[in-house]
Amino acid sequence: MSQPATPTPGTSRPAAPGADSGNPWAGGGTMFAGCLLLVDGVLGVIKGIAGIATNDVYAEINDYAFKFNVTAWGWIHLILGVLLFFVGWGILKGAAWARAVGIALVSLNLIATFMWLPYTPIWAVITIAIDVFIIWALCTDRSEPAL
Repeated sequence: MSQPATPTPGTSRPAAPGADSGNPWAGGGTMFAGCLLLVDGVLGVIKGIAGIATNDVYAEINDYAFKFNVTAWGWIHLILGVLLFFVGWGILKGAAWARAVGIALVSLNLIATFMWLPYTPIWAVITIAIDVFIIWALCTDRSEPAL
């Protein structure tokens, strides 16, 4: 008797011989990374709008190597936030382009957050940790993305 072409509900299809089914933790991590990218994007937009709206939102920093005008930081966070949101949406949709673009943009966001560290130190460290997780999740998932 032959096996049905589609698995019955509640069961999984066995992997083809020699195929790498990927790490289930990494696959779940990728979905979580997509959600985190959506949230990180929205928060980046909020940080950006706050920085653009007024220069008094964040603390004054004297003699800092990466000192920019808070409005300039606001634009950086706003643009990165919008891009991160759309990449997160692409990851949740399973788009093939989203993983590579996500790794690149999250890396840029990590660098920008590191440079933003003196303005909001606790939140910046939390964001850096989240960005490192997102990069790990996007790099370790070996499942085939949708085209």
